[in-house]
Amino acid sequence: MSRIVGIDLGTTNSEIAIVENGRPFVIPDENGDKILPSFVGISPSGELLVGQPAKNQYVVEPENTIKSIKRKMGTDEKVRLGDKYYTPQEISSFILRRLKEIAERYLGEKVERAVITVPAYFTDLQRQATIDAGEIAGLDVVRIINEPTAAALVYNMKDRDEDDIRYVMVYDLGGGTFDVSIVEMESGVVEVRASHGNTRLGGDDFDQKIIDYVADWFESEYGVDLRKDRKALARLMRAAENAKILLSDRPFANISEESITSKDGQPLNL
Repeated sequence: MSRIVGIDLGTTNSEIAIVENGRPFVIPDENGDKILPSFVGISPSGELLVGQPAKNQYVVEPENTIKSIKRKMGTDEKVRLGDKYYTPQEISSFILRRLKEIAERYLGEKVERAVITVPAYFTDLQRQATIDAGEIAGLDVVRIINEPTAAALVYNMKDRDEDDIRYVMVYDLGGGTFDVSIVEMESGVVEVRASHGNTRLGGDDFDQKIIDYVADWFESEYGVDLRKDRKALARLMRAAENAKILLSDRPFANISEESITSKDGQPLNL
């Protein structure tokens, strides 16, 4: 029977891991990267792009690239990619299939069973959509685990007195969701005692605040709304994300984009 992998199917990034020598190990791809951006796209030649290639394309081909599909899981909304429309489960399955390929290349064996984590506040519909995505990707999803629970399980794997009852607060702020859970740990068993969160609050929303701030300023200066130009918006989204990351440990960040758009035939710089 094949081993079970663990998958973090994230809004912004995704990972796949196994347990080695009692410790979780995130499997790298052929380039040594352990994080797969949760982007899916179609290249101008019709090639399916998943991960970093799709993220790279997003700036120049935003209309042919999908990001943050996790936020649509559990809905009936379809997204367009190329000349076809896909369900959120199908787009997510492309990400899961790529993770599956990464693991199979590294392990040298078939990967058929997986545990996938989801936000604690995911509804039954969202959880079922995640299972469906795994099945489309060729995975038997043996269990869905809340992300705070998964984090607590890893914490519990450290050398501690298993007879002690411990209460731990797990704070999980991701690209698209935010969860806080209080978990009880005793004798290797982890149980969520309380949980609260927001499935519409995460790093994407921080990016949007920066985007709106800059776009409002740009419109007041030049009379052009960057949010109405898909390619300009894609460039601004990338710049906003980079600025957000810099602001994690700096008091300020500069945003500069040459010829981000044009007006009356003249280029406009940001």
